[in-house]
Amino acid sequence: MLSAIPPSHFSFPKHLPMNVLRSYAILLTCLSAVSLAACGEKEVKEKPDSSITVSVADASTATLPFKVVASGNVSAWEEVPVGAETGGLTAVSIFVDEGSYVRQGQPLVQMNDALLQAQLRQQQAAVQTAEANAARDNAALARAQELKERGFLSQASLDTALANQRASEANLASARAGLAETRTRLSQATIRAPVSGQIISRSVTKGQIIAAGTELFRMVRDGRLELDAQVPETQLGALRAGQTAAITSSQAAPTTGTVRIVTPEVDAQTRLGVARISLASGSGLKPGMFARAEIDAGTREATVVPTPAILYRDNKAGVFVVGTGNKVSFVPVRVIQRNDTQSSVEGLNAGARVVVEGAGFLNTGDTVKIAAGTNARPAAAPAPAAAPAVRPQATN
Repeated sequence: MLSAIPPSHFSFPKHLPMNVLRSYAILLTCLSAVSLAACGEKEVKEKPDSSITVSVADASTATLPFKVVASGNVSAWEEVPVGAETGGLTAVSIFVDEGSYVRQGQPLVQMNDALLQAQLRQQQAAVQTAEANAARDNAALARAQELKERGFLSQASLDTALANQRASEANLASARAGLAETRTRLSQATIRAPVSGQIISRSVTKGQIIAAGTELFRMVRDGRLELDAQVPETQLGALRAGQTAAITSSQAAPTTGTVRIVTPEVDAQTRLGVARISLASGSGLKPGMFARAEIDAGTREATVVPTPAILYRDNKAGVFVVGTGNKVSFVPVRVIQRNDTQSSVEGLNAGARVVVEGAGFLNTGDTVKIAAGTNARPAAAPAPAAAPAVRPQATN
């Protein structure tokens, strides 16, 4: 390989003619130019190519099943407190415990009703007395009316008989009301299940003097449980009553559920709404447990990209999009749904070219090469380089 040697390093015989010396000078200049061009070509060839070869794919639009994922706590469909309606009596028998399933009307607690039984007999006797007095005064009124019609009785005496009869009827009604009250209190001495369901808490013990209004049990009506799933406000509009859901929990086997209601209120602080999901019977879940729901919300149009194309930078999901001149830029996206092969995202237009293989080595502004065999779009052919201008040599 020739090296560039400046003409000053050469000496020429002074006795040569001028035209010969001029030819030697032109020859040396040409040799130097060829030598410099060869060196420049070597430097270009030896300069490493810094661009990365990647594979790309076009973001597309597809109709996909839309799943809303939410989580929350298991609660009773309807909690029913069971308390005492009458007070001051002692619990002598307790028939159920926590976890028991009971039927509506089934006895739960029996209180001491000896005093009420005595009051009942007293009221029954009072009713019998009132009935006898009423019968007597009714007969007296009938005789007084007959005598008045015959002219043997004054109007004053008839009025007195009528007043006595009305008083007896009132006394009878009062005695019967007292008897009904005593019977009611006696029936309240036996505390019964107001609805069918499961006992989840018990706060009464045998021998306890129970005050009126004291809560003794708490029940889950019909044993029905539901999941209070907290849903982001952006997905709340996709939920409807009747949609099915798959329920999972680390403490119980997977089960199914159905959206019962979507609450109309969104928490102003958390921006979350609540979807109440009725759980299938025998789920093994208990009130207070944490569970996760995947709700089938139908289908929707979504932008789809290969799952390997999604990266996380600064805890934000995104993809590298190939732009003009094969330069890439990082575009943040929100992942809606994903599997091993493809993911649906928001924040990216369909048709964008995203980097799949090699994306992890890129930064915004890098220039990439598209691997052969991918859906690379043909790039415009570069304009040919202009030929160097030849300057005429000046002659003397």
